[in-house]
Amino acid sequence: MHDLHDLDEFEDTLIGRFEEHPVLANITRLPDEDFAALLLQRRFVSLAFTPSYDLAIDLLGDEEGLRIARIILREEYPDAYGHSPSHREDMTWDLRRLGVSREALVASRPTAATKRAIGDTLDLIADAGGHEDADLRLLTVLRFWGEVLVAVEYGRLWERMEPLLAPGGRIQSRFYHPHHLHDAKTHSLATVSLLSGTHSDRLATRVTELLAREETTGRFKEMEERTLQLKVDFYDQFLPALDRVAT
Repeated sequence: MHDLHDLDEFEDTLIGRFEEHPVLANITRLPDEDFAALLLQRRFVSLAFTPSYDLAIDLLGDEEGLRIARIILREEYPDAYGHSPSHREDMTWDLRRLGVSREALVASRPTAATKRAIGDTLDLIADAGGHEDADLRLLTVLRFWGEVLVAVEYGRLWERMEPLLAPGGRIQSRFYHPHHLHDAKTHSLATVSLLSGTHSDRLATRVTELLAREETTGRFKEMEERTLQLKVDFYDQFLPALDRVAT
């Protein structure tokens, strides 16, 4: 098997780079209106989560990987009878608590950069499905794009949200904080097991098994680097907001 410790080091380096993106690293400095604009744009990316998973599921051939992806997708809609809100509804509830009005929600539209981020994500998944090692590529993208880096994003955003969504230390967030926890990478690739509870770790169990069959780790690294670039490109659109703060 490949040295998973080396892959962990590679992956953790990418995670560190993302954490230090200027917008995320300076999230508490953004003016309220710019932070609200960021959250509204990030909402459109979140809305693309389920079609991205559905597309990957269409292209996966690995039965174990399919089962894990299906379970994660179904958790987005926790109540088949319509009595409980979906995760997307929980996000909107958090946004309202953060001061985003219904009028602002109605008026929001995805920017060109946001549309590219969503379209490029679907293109990356579709492209991954066309390779002989499609299962490894697809599960790597689902894990890194939809889970690991999402937990990093929400961890940074929580720095700004906590005063409003955790008054007096009582966490009232229904979406951002829970996803920061249950999407996170909590075990290394070398030590992850089926007993691991987060989405990232569940997917990692199958990714590491598929890696054991491959002659190279190049595909894994390629997919993670391309996935990171999707996230960076999305947040780059908010760099001018930081420039306004600095001047």
